[in-house]
Parts: sequence; structure tokens; C-alpha cells
Amino acid sequence: MAYEKLQIDVDGAVATITIDNPKANTLAVQVVKELDKAFAEVKRNDLVKAVILTGAGKMFVAGADIGELNQLDALGAVEYARAGQHLMTRIETLNKPVIAAVNGYALGGGCEISMACTLRIASEKAVFGQPEVKLGLIPGFGGTQRLPKLVGLGPALYYLLTGDMIPAEEAYRLGLVNRVVSPDDLMDEAKKVANKIAAVGPVAMKFAKDAAYRGMGMAYTESMRMEADLFGMCFATEDAREGTDAFLNKRPADFKGK
Repeated sequence: MAYEKLQIDVDGAVATITIDNPKANTLAVQVVKELDKAFAEVKRNDLVKAVILTGAGKMFVAGADIGELNQLDALGAVEYARAGQHLMTRIETLNKPVIAAVNGYALGGGCEISMACTLRIASEKAVFGQPEVKLGLIPGFGGTQRLPKLVGLGPALYYLLTGDMIPAEEAYRLGLVNRVVSPDDLMDEAKKVANKIAAVGPVAMKFAKDAAYRGMGMAYTESMRMEADLFGMCFATEDAREGTDAFLNKRPADFKGK
């Protein structure tokens, strides 16, 4: 599929989606639509086991296209927010992990799309933030919901209400990002993590990811019951037999995702 605002490269089991919408890689309406199609495409590709999302140039995503926002009425804004939320949910619930390789500004929708990813690896020059209140707005792509889950309610409210930016090291301290590396090492580190995850049992990876996300919205006893059920379902897969047999025979596992 041809894209105007994205680049998609597949190297082995890892697909890299690069947002390329100069100068700031804003989440314009066209970019949102193309990203939705791109993630649907990688979902269908059984050869892809992990995805990296990054931005071209010195930006990850600097936010929405303010010119487009300026033309919206209330009804149009709701439709725009729902389209963005649909994309974020597609990324978050994808049947394979998505690693955000944040190389620069991740503001507004850029912060939101990074939070929808499974993991976040940041360059030392990365900056996060939800500055919408400075425009008289609030986040519309899930930022008010995901930021508190990642960093806690108190810190989230501080950044949601002040619109202050969050430097990479502070983002790491808060738990917003998983790792901070030098700009030169960013993509190598993201690919290293992606390949490491791509080598594990695909079904087990999906079950673990689903259990963690779904469990956050459940009562403790219910979430533990769900974990036990998914643990049991693993034993109905060929991968579980292959993984344990490979361990016992001291050989690499050859997972088939079945």
C-alpha cells in the first residue's frame, strides 16, 4: 500500500513505521488515516512480530495540525477526537507489541500516540508533554486517561493542568518511558528490544500483553482468575510444548504462533 506521509520498512520480523510529515510530523487528518491503515496492514502480516513507530527528522510528533484544529466546530472536534482515539486503541490492542522510538518532541497527540504504544524508548533529546490547555483545549486522543495510568494521578494532573514539558530523564523517572539512550543509539536500541520480543512465543506475548492491559480495569480477584485462565490456555498451544521441550533439550525454540 502506498503512503504519502509514512514510510514502512520490514526487516525480518520487525516493521518500522516512520511518520514523515514535515516539518513537525503533526498528526494531521491524513496522517491519522494513513497510520490507521498502516497498523491494519502490519496486523495482517504474520511475518511481522513487533513494530517500531518513530518520526522522520528531529521530531517524533509535535502535536496536531493547529491550522486544522482552528477550523473545527464542536461536532467536527468530537469526530476528530474519536478518529484519533480509534487509532490509539488500534495501536494499544494490536496483536503484536509496538515500540515508540521517540527521537524529539512528542507533544499533544505525539505524547498520546507514544502512550498508546506498548513500550517507549526515548532519545536524550526527547521531550514529552500535553500542552493543550495552553490552547484552551484538552487532550482528545486519550491523554487524560493514559497519562494517569502510566505516571499516577498527581503527576499526571500537574502536567495536564500546567501544560509543562517533560524532558526525557524526567519522563523516565516518572515511568512514562522505559529507557533513555543517546540519539545515535535510539533506533539500534529500539530494534534490539523489538527483535528480543519477536523471538519469544507469539501467543504467550499476546496473552501477557492482554492480561496486563485488561487487568488494570478489573478487581484483583477477577484479574487473577483471568491470568490463571490465560495461563491454562497457553498449554493448549503448540508453542508451549515447543518452548518447554526446547528448554529441556538445551536448544533454541522454534515458535510457530500456534
